[in-house]
Amino acid sequence: MKIVIIDYGAGNIQSIKFAIKRLGFNAVLSSDAAEIRNADKVIFPGVGEAGSAMKMLRSTGLDKIIPTLKQPVLGICLGMQLMCNYSEEGDTTGLGIFDAEVKRFEIKVKVPQIGWNQITNLESHLFDNVENGEYVYLVHSYYVPECKDEIARTEYGVNYSTALHKDNFYGVQFHPEKSSKTGEQILKNFLKIES
Repeated sequence: MKIVIIDYGAGNIQSIKFAIKRLGFNAVLSSDAAEIRNADKVIFPGVGEAGSAMKMLRSTGLDKIIPTLKQPVLGICLGMQLMCNYSEEGDTTGLGIFDAEVKRFEIKVKVPQIGWNQITNLESHLFDNVENGEYVYLVHSYYVPECKDEIARTEYGVNYSTALHKDNFYGVQFHPEKSSKTGEQILKNFLKIES
C-alpha cells in the first residue's frame, strides 16, 4: 500500500510518519502531484496558521490537486480546517471540500485548547473498535461548528465537529498520531478504508 503524507511545509509530519511505521507501513513525504494522485491513501497534515498554510498550498498548486483526489484522504488538525470553505483565522478561503466554516473559540474557554478531550457521537468506520467517549489529544484555537459532515463531536465551551466525512475525504481535529491507542486504532481504520 502506498501512503503519501502531503509535504507543504506546514506539517506535524515526522510524528505521523512514525505512527504509520508503528502500524507496519511506510509513508512517503511528497509535494509531487503525480505521486500524490497515485497513492492508495493520502494524509493531509497541518500545524500553524491557516492563511500562510493556504498560501503554501497555492504556491505549489496543491490547492487544485487535493479536492480532486479520488482515494481516501485524511486531513489532520489544520489539514481538516483547510478542507472547509472558510476559516476566520487569517480570513482564509479554504479548499471547499467540507461545507463548513472554521471559527475561533469564544473568550469563555482557555485558548488554545491543549490536551486530552473526549470524542462522542461516533458515526463512521473511521471509529471502528473505538468507544464513545474515548480521549484524544488536541491543540487548537479554532473549531468547526456542528455541521452535516460531522462524524464525531467534542465539547469545549461549545459542542463542535471534531471529525468530518464527505465522500472519500475524512478530517479529524485531534492528532491521532499523539492520541495513544485510540489514535492508533483510528489510523489503522483509515488505512483499511477501501477506495
